[in-house]
Amino acid sequence: MAYADQQMSGNKIIAIIIVALIHLLVGYALVTGLAYSAAVKVLERVTTVDIKEPEPPKEEEPPPPPPDQPVTPPPPVAPPPPISIAVAPPPIQTTTTPPPPAPPVLKIPPPAAPAPPAPPPPPKVQPKGPEPRGNPGNWATPNDYPSRALREEREGVAGFTVTVDASGKVASCQITRSSGHADLDDATCKNITRRGRFKPATDGNGSPTTGTWSSSVRWQIPE
Repeated sequence: MAYADQQMSGNKIIAIIIVALIHLLVGYALVTGLAYSAAVKVLERVTTVDIKEPEPPKEEEPPPPPPDQPVTPPPPVAPPPPISIAVAPPPIQTTTTPPPPAPPVLKIPPPAAPAPPAPPPPPKVQPKGPEPRGNPGNWATPNDYPSRALREEREGVAGFTVTVDASGKVASCQITRSSGHADLDDATCKNITRRGRFKPATDGNGSPTTGTWSSSVRWQIPE
């Protein structure tokens, strides 16, 4: 057991003994008839015991460090002499290079214009248009006058153009100038297509071909 524990146990025993004595004194005071106040005073004096707590053990101080040994400085070293490594640059020689010659300019002539096509050969014979066979005035007569236009006494001139095929027949008819009346225009193409006969047109070789022929019909009420 440590020294502090032994001291604490001795203090406890002393305290127990003192308390026992206090109880004995109190009992004696009651028996002998001492005043209560006197017993209280005695009790206060006796019970007030200063118990000192043991001081904690002192911590052992660490041993002082050993004295520093003197450090011997290294011997002085002389710096090496400076070495000059600069080398004089070689002289720079410059040469002037002449510019390259300019490339030759090639002049490309413009392409020649194409030759005009050769003219067609002249025709062997002169081409001709269709020619009427007989009197064209008989192709539309007063007898062909539309009855309604006749009753209303309407007159006019109708211009037309017919297409004649290689056989000389009228293939088609178109009114190129109106008479001002649709029934008179219709009567014109109707009668010319039915009665018209032609010599067919011929080409440069004299062969029959298609052609056109134009004329007009005057529609006038007979007197």
